[in-house]
Amino acid sequence: MVFFTFWGLDVITEKKVDHLHVNIAGNPASGMPTIVGGLPGMESLAAKMMKNSMEKLDLPTVREMIEILEEAGCELYGCELAMQMFKREKEELLPQVHEVITAGDFYDLSVGAQIIFT
Repeated sequence: MVFFTFWGLDVITEKKVDHLHVNIAGNPASGMPTIVGGLPGMESLAAKMMKNSMEKLDLPTVREMIEILEEAGCELYGCELAMQMFKREKEELLPQVHEVITAGDFYDLSVGAQIIFT
């Protein structure tokens, strides 16, 4: 089971899944100074570079990865609170999304499972 909340909802939102961004400003994992990462166009450049790298490595797109997860039996859930905050409706999500639930509901569903927050 995977629970998508806040900006993670973009991964399962139909209009956004194919246009995801890479946030490099203030991201210590990027290895780039914040001042450089905050320059106009750097986020788009980083996203394009990552997409090109994925294509060269013959990796599936994010949309394809979501399809693979569903085919493998993974259940995908959207966060009800984040959906309300971003004014999104279930109909805007990918068809692979099982349901929109609260974080508490997700905890109940995943009793005994290992939960990882990233």
